[in-house]
Amino acid sequence: MNTRKALASTASILVTAGLALVTGGAPAQAAPGDNLAWTATPSASYTSPWESVAAIRDGVDPPRSNDTANPRWGTWPNQGQQWVDLTWTATQTIRAAEVYFFDDGGGVRLPSSWRVQSWNGSAYVDVAGVSGYPVAADRYNSVTFTAVSTTRLRVALQSGAGSVGLLEVKAHTNGPTTPPPTSGWNPPANLVTPLNQVWAHQEQTYNNGNLYAFRNYGWDQLFANRGYINYCVRWDSSASVTAAQRDQVHAALARQYRKWIAEMAGHNGFPYTDVPVRVVGWAVRDRAQLQWTDNSVDVYVGDIRENAPQCGAPCGRFFNQSGQYPNCPGGAARHYDHSLWLTDGFGGGAGGDWGQRMGREYFMNNVNAENMTILLHEIGHTYGLDDFYDWTPSGVGGFIMRAGSASSITEFDRWMLRDWWRHLKNRYGY
Repeated sequence: MNTRKALASTASILVTAGLALVTGGAPAQAAPGDNLAWTATPSASYTSPWESVAAIRDGVDPPRSNDTANPRWGTWPNQGQQWVDLTWTATQTIRAAEVYFFDDGGGVRLPSSWRVQSWNGSAYVDVAGVSGYPVAADRYNSVTFTAVSTTRLRVALQSGAGSVGLLEVKAHTNGPTTPPPTSGWNPPANLVTPLNQVWAHQEQTYNNGNLYAFRNYGWDQLFANRGYINYCVRWDSSASVTAAQRDQVHAALARQYRKWIAEMAGHNGFPYTDVPVRVVGWAVRDRAQLQWTDNSVDVYVGDIRENAPQCGAPCGRFFNQSGQYPNCPGGAARHYDHSLWLTDGFGGGAGGDWGQRMGREYFMNNVNAENMTILLHEIGHTYGLDDFYDWTPSGVGGFIMRAGSASSITEFDRWMLRDWWRHLKNRYGY
């Protein structure tokens, strides 16, 4: 693959800013734990014209049920049974849910009751083994149940004193408070030597202390955010994009990112069991290419750099490595950490602290793939993992960071990632 290393790949991105037109929704925050709702497409029985069903999985933790600042879903003036659905492109295993009710003290009030249902392939059915359905204002109402494997989850609400509404819905693989297991640095004996070789090679390659002095690895971005990652898509193509394709891109990013984070969960004090991935922006040459009118993402038009659309520099982590975004229209919550740069006819891939680049055709043709090999490889570079074009550590064969030798993350890739955490964790107080 045409891959650029995490440190070396930064230079060509610093170009004088052009014009950017930014439109978008409200700021988002990270959802805790393994919240699967981030990657789902929401729909509803009915949505008031001034409300948004997308609000139920935007990651904003409400300050109160009568939240007047953030987007919400409401059904006024409709009453009776109302519902919201979360739909995924692949089967999810879900054991718990949380809902935050919207109650404005007027036409939208707490429901009289609610329940969770899953799609069994032909109909929605109530989940079994329910812990109970609390109905309270100003907090998340949590329920656990017997695990279901499904592509659709429904929250059904029965109206009480008025219409109903929701500020946020979360769906969990594990219970929301399940702590991760812990383990220390304990690689298999047969990997100790090659892992030491890899780290020594990286120290030699990035000499003069650059390996440790560099402060914009994916690790730095993740911990600056306290556990989430934001993306902006550079759509370097003349093709149009439907709303469904936009959501597929988001889901694919989250699914592939989760594969790397799953290798870290519970290891050696790593604090996150899952990392929510949110697409907050798209950059295009022509706004008409984007075939949606909602404001769920910021849109950047007219900022052409490296002969490709660029997401606004004031909102980019690469351009604001202090973690402050004083000139980002949406503030820090609307910043982006990585760019996903999708280019027509591009062969191979590139990756670094700025994000990942690959062919637009490759990405869209593999948007539902179990393993998107090039993207996985390039995310590895974002987290500091090296290339292996001219050498191979002793005693190991194919692995995803050795381009073309594996299609998925291997045990050796896992332990190389964990080795980075071992060397950098003190930087973050662990």
